[in-house]
Amino acid sequence: MKDHSDIAATMDEIGARAKAAAAELAYATPAAKTRALTEAADAIDAQKAEIVAANAQDLEFGREKGLSNAMMDRLMLDDARVAAIAAALCEVAALTDPVGSVMAEWDRPTGLHISRVRTPLGVIGVIYESRPNVTADAGALCLKAGNAAILRGGSESFHSSRAIHACLVQGLQAAGLPEDAVQLVPTRDRAAVSHLLGMTEYVDVIVPRGGKGLVGLVQREARVPVFAHLEGIVHIYIDKDADPQKTLDVVLNAKTRRTGVCGAAECLLIHEDVVETIGQGVIRALIDKGVEVRGDERLQAIDGVTPADAEDWGREYLDMIVATRVVPDIDAAIAHIARYSSSHTECILTEEPSAAERFFARVDSAILMHNASTQFADGGEFGMGAEIGIATGKMHARGPVGVEQLTSFKYIVVGDGTVRA
Repeated sequence: MKDHSDIAATMDEIGARAKAAAAELAYATPAAKTRALTEAADAIDAQKAEIVAANAQDLEFGREKGLSNAMMDRLMLDDARVAAIAAALCEVAALTDPVGSVMAEWDRPTGLHISRVRTPLGVIGVIYESRPNVTADAGALCLKAGNAAILRGGSESFHSSRAIHACLVQGLQAAGLPEDAVQLVPTRDRAAVSHLLGMTEYVDVIVPRGGKGLVGLVQREARVPVFAHLEGIVHIYIDKDADPQKTLDVVLNAKTRRTGVCGAAECLLIHEDVVETIGQGVIRALIDKGVEVRGDERLQAIDGVTPADAEDWGREYLDMIVATRVVPDIDAAIAHIARYSSSHTECILTEEPSAAERFFARVDSAILMHNASTQFADGGEFGMGAEIGIATGKMHARGPVGVEQLTSFKYIVVGDGTVRA
């Protein structure tokens, strides 16, 4: 594919095949979809060495490209991470099949019985960066919900994604489902993304999963509906009634467990009444862990805290850096979050129930937490098996997008010769 006309033709062919596959998947049995996923998981386990070898090529490409440490961590696969990919496929396979489930039903005085029933969306285009495991997660979730998937992974994960995709195709073949149910865009050329965003004839929804630049591009250019997964500018507010040990445990985990995930804490708001006690202890512990703490003027009095500037508020670091600020009360914390949040995940640490209730009522983000690490902001941790992303918009899907969120619905209306007066 050397020119854009070739890419357009190839993408249209992929779209047409996906649409045909989606029509078949819409009535595929739950057993067939489950088998496709378990067989794919077995293939990934069996081909672990080949997947890690393919990933080595991607890591070399990433180093040459000068990717950040956070991006390299997202890209890297080892035996344990490949095993986790296979396990995630098995978890999705074990989920209840949403297609055909009755969401609500009722009778009308006219004699009609009406039910609202889950149906697949159709064809889902997934555009993502870096993480090769998204190839498996996205393909599996789309398939479980009866959708065909067109996957366009990042240029960095090109070889890893191909190796994982080959395992998904093996699963589809074993289950007798159309191989075109999960397709991988076979080029790094960005023209393929631009074309995919306009494929209204074939694609029903686009899911972008990546940084602000990617999501912004998709939102600006797409003519297909979009489930937006924006950056995770995640805030933790330490209330005046926070428990010291719980606060220390949660903040350290939320910031340092994995800095490159979208649920990693990026900003710490500390009630002024506990700055000299809990706040100081948490900040010193973060510094001891190797975190660069950027603080406002009051927090700069603590040894090792560097000055924060205006650009540190509302910033996703995805690194061992955190912004910190003192607030006079919970309402100031809520106001800060309202101004700088990406509406992804926020947390309050407090032992006062009324403070948690106020926070939950007045903060408008997709996920709100109380005394729990923001690293739990993940579809798998929510019991969804996996997620295709965390939607930060308000239309159709919000929060972790799992199998149920990848369905629409139709109304089934049953009468008995019933006519309208």
